[in-house]
This record gives sequence, structure tokens and C-alpha cells, in this order.
Amino acid sequence: MVVTRFSRLQHLLLLQPRFQQSRVLRRPLTRTPTLIRSVMGSSSSSSSKLLFRQLFEKESSTYTYLLADISHPDKPALLIDPVDKTVDRDLKLINELGLKLVYAMNTHVHADHVTGTGLLKTKVPGVKSVISKASGSKADKFVEHGEKVSIGDIHLEVRATPGHTAGCVTYVTGEGADRPQPRMAFTGDAVLIRGCGRTDFQGGCADQLYESVHSQIFTLPKDTLIYPAHDYKGFEVSTVGEEMQHNPRLTKDKETFKTIMTNLNLAYPKMIDVALPANMVCGLQDLLPSEAN
Repeated sequence: MVVTRFSRLQHLLLLQPRFQQSRVLRRPLTRTPTLIRSVMGSSSSSSSKLLFRQLFEKESSTYTYLLADISHPDKPALLIDPVDKTVDRDLKLINELGLKLVYAMNTHVHADHVTGTGLLKTKVPGVKSVISKASGSKADKFVEHGEKVSIGDIHLEVRATPGHTAGCVTYVTGEGADRPQPRMAFTGDAVLIRGCGRTDFQGGCADQLYESVHSQIFTLPKDTLIYPAHDYKGFEVSTVGEEMQHNPRLTKDKETFKTIMTNLNLAYPKMIDVALPANMVCGLQDLLPSEAN
């Protein structure tokens, strides 16, 4: 009987540390992403007006971002970097959430997929396509550095971040106590999680990309959330502070960075011959450039 009691006690003692350890290990792996989405959604008092969703297109590993002001009667919304192949999925979600799509925005002219902005315009009357003026592309609304794009009481600040392409911009949520906290930066290909976009075509320039990132993105508060246009390793979100410390390219001095970018020897993008002409006319590849507006 003594042996039995001891064995049971020993068994419980042995189990307890394992249980505690499993709780600690699980938390950063499965609960942190949920917490991030919750903080940036309707549960935070400082961002109760913002609805945010991160969507993924697996073929080109592209992230599309949905933002909406749910405190406004119309629930106006915008999409950042939509993909043509997932337009129906995105619209289904928008309809389910009772949102009104106002803008379909691009961070730059993509070379690896066809933007969904053109299709969205054909399916949702009144939607306006948005891209930087420097991109040379067709759109309803052209933005430049320092401008703001607003939906209800939420706005995105436009920051010019050329280097991956000549017309890249980063969209950043507004600053202030009544704005979503922490701030959010939609960096396109300028900053990827532990990486950055290539600089060997489309007017790319490693020197320019380095300056753009360090002057326009790395000057944001360190807890600013970074949401890139792509990820190929399973990451969803980073922060300015993380990338300033751990990005294997952008933490180097400028000359080392330029050497790294010159010697990447990347393959020619397989979709570029289709994507670039289509994206220069807002994704409506069957229309003449003069008709895309």
C-alpha cells in the first residue's frame, strides 16, 4: 500500500512539470498570433473602430489586407494588395462582415501576380483603385509621399519607399492615442520578414531601398507591426524593432547591403511577362491602357 501511494505521488509529481512546460511552450506558438489580431480588432479600446484581416494567396505567397472602420455607419473598407485569383473569396468575406469596399490599393506594381484591383472594380461599383503616382501605372487615385487615404475615421499615411521598384510605397496607420495601437505598416516588398524585395529590375536600386527603409520605416516606433506583401517561410507579422535587430540584410551597413543585393542571382520571376503588363493597367489585362481608368 505504501508503495502504491508513493508511486501515485511520484507519478503526479512527474506529470506536473511537463504540464506546466507545455503551457509555457504553447503560448507563443499558438496564442500570440490570435492575441495580435485581437488587439488590432474590436477588442482594444484604442482601436475598437478598426476591423483587420490578413488573407493569403498560396501560389504567389501574397498577403492581402482588409481594413475597415466598423464604428462608421457605412463600415467603409479597403483592401491592400489584392490578388486576382482570390477576389471572390475576399468579396465573400466583405459581404459577410457587412462592409462597404471603397478602395483597392497596391503597394507597387507587382511582378509575381496579377493584382485584383481591376476585377474588384468590375464586381463592386464605385470601388477606386489606388497606387503611387511614381509607379507609372493606371488607377483611379494616385498617391504621393505624405498623403493620407481615409476610410471613415481611419486613415493610412503614404510613405514613399522606392528601391524594390521605383514606385513602391508603404501604408502606415495614423499616429495618436485614438488610433490603432501599436501602429501598423504595410510595407509591400520594401521590408519582408527577415528580408527585403529584390532590386534588379523595374527601376530597382539597392542604394535607394536601403535609404527608404532606414528613413521611412525604421524611424517608426519599434513596436510598429510590419505586415509585408509576401512571405515564403510561414511568418505572418514582425515589428520594426525586430527587423532593425534581426533582418539579415537591412541590419548591415549600406555598402554590405548593396553587395548582398548585387549577388543574389535570383531567377527571372515566372509571372513577370503576364503580371507587369496587366498590373500597369490596374489588372484588367484585356483592356487597352486608355480604358483602364
